[in-house]
Amino acid sequence: MIARELAKDQAGVWFLFLAINAFVEVARIGLIQNALMKFLASSDKSEHGKINTASLVLNVLLTSFSLIILIVLSQIYHLFWEGLPLLDSMLFWYLLTTSILIPFFQFNFIQQGNLDFKGTFWSNFAREGLFFVYIGICFFTSLGMEMIQMAQFQVVAAIMGSVVSYFTTKKAFFRFSRKVSMEWVKKLFNYGKYVFGTSMSSMLIKNIDKFMLAGIIGPAAVSIYEVAIKVANLVEVPTQAIAAIVFPQSAQKMEQEGKGAVKYLYERSVGIILALIVPAILFVLVFPEFVLRIVAPTYMDTVPILQVTMLFGLFIPFARQFGTMLDSIGKPKVNFYFVILGAVLNVIFNYLFIKSFGVIGAAYGTLSTYMVIFALNQIILYKELGVQPLNALIYAQRFYVESVGIVVGFFKTKLSRS
Repeated sequence: MIARELAKDQAGVWFLFLAINAFVEVARIGLIQNALMKFLASSDKSEHGKINTASLVLNVLLTSFSLIILIVLSQIYHLFWEGLPLLDSMLFWYLLTTSILIPFFQFNFIQQGNLDFKGTFWSNFAREGLFFVYIGICFFTSLGMEMIQMAQFQVVAAIMGSVVSYFTTKKAFFRFSRKVSMEWVKKLFNYGKYVFGTSMSSMLIKNIDKFMLAGIIGPAAVSIYEVAIKVANLVEVPTQAIAAIVFPQSAQKMEQEGKGAVKYLYERSVGIILALIVPAILFVLVFPEFVLRIVAPTYMDTVPILQVTMLFGLFIPFARQFGTMLDSIGKPKVNFYFVILGAVLNVIFNYLFIKSFGVIGAAYGTLSTYMVIFALNQIILYKELGVQPLNALIYAQRFYVESVGIVVGFFKTKLSRS
């Protein structure tokens, strides 16, 4: 709806604004989430109050630092991006949004660390759903979309999400100690700092193409490219969901059963993700025009870019679960160095390909990065866990066979009863 309503240069500004938002939110997730989930999953419940309080302290400190960075960015972004009106005002409103999101993320992480995902679902549904309703009203009525008002409404959506997150956590997992345990603050920080670096570098991999397009070509190029990325991102949903579930499980299995269980989790989780997303990837590759006519009919020049970006989905599950497994076996530092390497490669590849091929060069550059990192990741996983990437394909095949068996069994039961 945003792509249909806003002009391409305006949509490009909005997409860059969202990319900056994502950096801030992923920074919080990287430093706080995995460390909190790991220690909640592997520690005695008597320690949970101290762990939650220490995590909240880190959350507040990181958010405060992010606010300073955003204020500085709002004053200097014009030095490397031109033609981005209103971005400074939009960043001002996001200062309020990200502050309100402190409890939202904190309570969600606590629930995930206790392997409870219902509250996380409802709080995210409230936050994103409310914003979606607002965009829908703007689209289908004469109200119209204004980027400043959209940024302001993010504040309202953040409040709603935080309220829902609080009440869903309060019922079962609201445990905080009154005193701050510096021992736990240090433990969480020392574990999370590498995941933080990994997450930020990963975001650089995912967004450097848009930032470079804005600087080299302009905001309209960002909107053309981002439409393809948004479609490709839908394929990532199973990857993100399964990664959130697998991490606390892999941390527990590492403590209880050792690396063999972690190897099995990696191969099986990647296999299931591939089984879920490959049909969607194939469909978009074969019918890209059909998809774009539904999503953004004024962006038909995005067809070749969309076909390249859909190939990202074949590599992302391996990369995402690689990081999850290394974090769970206590080697976030290795994962950190790998993602740093990926970020550097992506900067180089994107610059070279954008200069040579224009907008589609961003897709070529990012795909090249994913391919190189995939090869290196599998070498490390084989040495650490004995992982065989072909086993993921076997698990994907089994998923199809088991799914067909379940469906056939269901209909046989229905027929026998009738």
